[in-house]
Order: sequence, then structure tokens, then C-alpha cells
Amino acid sequence: MGFKKLFASLGAGGASVETILAEPNIVPGGVVQGHVDVSGGSVAQEIEGLSVGLQARVEVESGDQEYKQDVEFHRMRLGGAFTVQPGAQHQVPFGLEIPWETPITTFMGHHLTGMSVGVTTELQIARAVDSGDLDPVNVHPLPAQQAILDAFGRLGFRFKGADLERGHIRGTRQKLPFYQEIEFYAPQQYRGLNQVELTFVADEREMDVVLEMDKKPGLFTEGTDSYRLFTVSLSAYDQTDWAAYLNQWISEVGGKRNWF
Repeated sequence: MGFKKLFASLGAGGASVETILAEPNIVPGGVVQGHVDVSGGSVAQEIEGLSVGLQARVEVESGDQEYKQDVEFHRMRLGGAFTVQPGAQHQVPFGLEIPWETPITTFMGHHLTGMSVGVTTELQIARAVDSGDLDPVNVHPLPAQQAILDAFGRLGFRFKGADLERGHIRGTRQKLPFYQEIEFYAPQQYRGLNQVELTFVADEREMDVVLEMDKKPGLFTEGTDSYRLFTVSLSAYDQTDWAAYLNQWISEVGGKRNWF
């Protein structure tokens, strides 16, 4: 995978840059390996800086409007300044760490609709900055996340969609400026329940799991029985029957509201 782009600020005869990912399939907390190839143009040029980062397409609510915004949530500089001679080739390797909160984009071999996450490359020259195209990555669930997603599947829930919302969920370990919501349609046995939304907020040891039924757009109704926040150990997640856990919670709430 890769892209090649002639950076506009370099002018005629400028260098081109191509980013190659060794393996686009990753998990949160992992490392994406790759290299950036810089090819000299017809003139020598001083490169002041080269960096790679991670970018996601995020939904932003502002008043009554909602729009999409590209948000960079991690960046790493690759070495210092260097000169690119005409026709020269430079290969700059990198190992970009993936934050634990990075949203999932792939589940059971399928891309989650609405997810756009990838590696970007930025080149600095002559006090100008140009960013390259997005080189997509496939972010697979951590084993603990996979266990909970599988539990929804065993209960008959169907995937509806996923999105990234700008903002913070109070009471979680969230550090990124956005969070992911994974939405499921409820099966027939839970009549009266339209959908459940799931959010993971992980670090290297644990993850917060946020569940909400019948969520009103833009609001987290904390303190009600339709909202649940709990913590899962990334090393001891398999000690819980998650399908039974989810079924008990949904049944308790449904019983109180005469849904079932």
C-alpha cells in the first residue's frame, strides 16, 4: 500500500514521497511498520522535517449542525533535516505506535461502515507544510473487545453502523478527543428495545466499556438504568460469560419498563 504525491510547495521539479506500510492490519496498542520513500526531483532541496501520523474522520456537532472533520490523534517525527539531491532516493523506516484508544475499523473480516482511519505523511520544506493522502489501516479488535462483540452476536444482535464522535465520555479513561460508538439492532426477543450502542476506551491494562440503550442523539444519560459503564481487564476478560452478562442487564431493564 502507498501513495506518491508531488508536494505543491516544492514547486516544479520537486521531490515526490511514497509511504509504504509493511502490514496494514493492526490492533490497538500495536505498531504499524513501514517506510517513506523520498525521491529527488530535478533540483536539490532542503527537507526541514518528515513525519507520519494517524488520522480519523470524526463527526462534530456544533449547534444544530453536524459535519465531518479529519482529526489527527498521533504523530511521530522521522529524524531531522536532510537534503534531497536531484534524482536521489531516500528510504526512511518507521514504527508508528497505535494508541490503545484507536477505534476499531474491521470486525470478522469486514470493514465497519463509517470508519476511516489511516496513516498520513507530512513533509516540511521552506517554512511550508504539505500533508500526503491517507493510507488506510485495518484496526482489528483486541481479544477482550472481540469477546464482547462476539457476545452481542451470540445474543442475535445485528451490526447497524459505527461512527466517531468528537467529545469526552465522563468517568472513563479517555484521552483522545473523540470516541467510537458501535451500534447494534436488537433481536426480536428483546421487543421494545430498538438498539444498543457500545463504546470501548482502553489502555495497556484495562478498558472501560460503555453500553447504552435507546440513546438520544448527543446525550449520555448517566445514572439511568439504560446506561452502564464497567471496567474489563485485558488479561482476565475470559473469566466472564459476556453473553450472560449482557442478557441479564438487558432483561433487568426490559422487565422494569415492561418491554418484554
